[in-house]
Amino acid sequence: MAQLHRTFRREVIFLGLALLPACAQNVQFLPEVDTYVRLNSVLQTYLEAKSDQDAGDPLQAGIGPSLQLYLKPLVTLKEVTVFDLDNSKKRLFVLETGYRYIAAPDTPTTNRMLNCATFNFPLRAGFHLSDRSRADLDWTSGNFTWRYRNKLTVERTFAVSSYHLIPYAAVEPYYESKFGKWSTTALYAGCLLPVGHHVEFNPYYEHENNTGGRANHPENAVGLAVYLFFSGENK
Repeated sequence: MAQLHRTFRREVIFLGLALLPACAQNVQFLPEVDTYVRLNSVLQTYLEAKSDQDAGDPLQAGIGPSLQLYLKPLVTLKEVTVFDLDNSKKRLFVLETGYRYIAAPDTPTTNRMLNCATFNFPLRAGFHLSDRSRADLDWTSGNFTWRYRNKLTVERTFAVSSYHLIPYAAVEPYYESKFGKWSTTALYAGCLLPVGHHVEFNPYYEHENNTGGRANHPENAVGLAVYLFFSGENK
């Protein structure tokens, strides 16, 4: 256990040093806490509370629940995600529906319904690929808008002594109805850091290029998400 703690501290310090150049540019910090509860072999729910600035939106906070429905786990997916605490990554196909209440200073609140479909694929050499299609349906002050976003993520588990960390990279383009075009591309680089059986940290860096306005508007952010995993199944 002491070796695990030392390894975890080294990885956090390394990631912090890697993100210092971004912090020096006065980028936004995006905290997040998600609490997952596995209900049974095919259902999982979670509560998300996070700050974000998706698709050029002003810095805002959102909170709300989601419900995930998935198929039985694949043996090959279980092998490449054995150290990842997120049970849904072991499933070939995941459906999700949820609600978010979104607020920001000096702006009207937004009620968002989201619907997602995610495919997970095992690749060679221990890599894992996920392809998430997501539709956001937004109501703000009686006005309705929508956007479609498709996120491709590649990750792989690496062993550092007896500890296992999971670096990843992702790209996510957005199509927004209010602009009538693909107006944002988001790039992510981060690392999942499991600790025990219930906690996983996700420090990451995000770069967005937004073209919804008259000129390109790049944004950068450093995020830290904490995922908590529990089981509600009767044993």
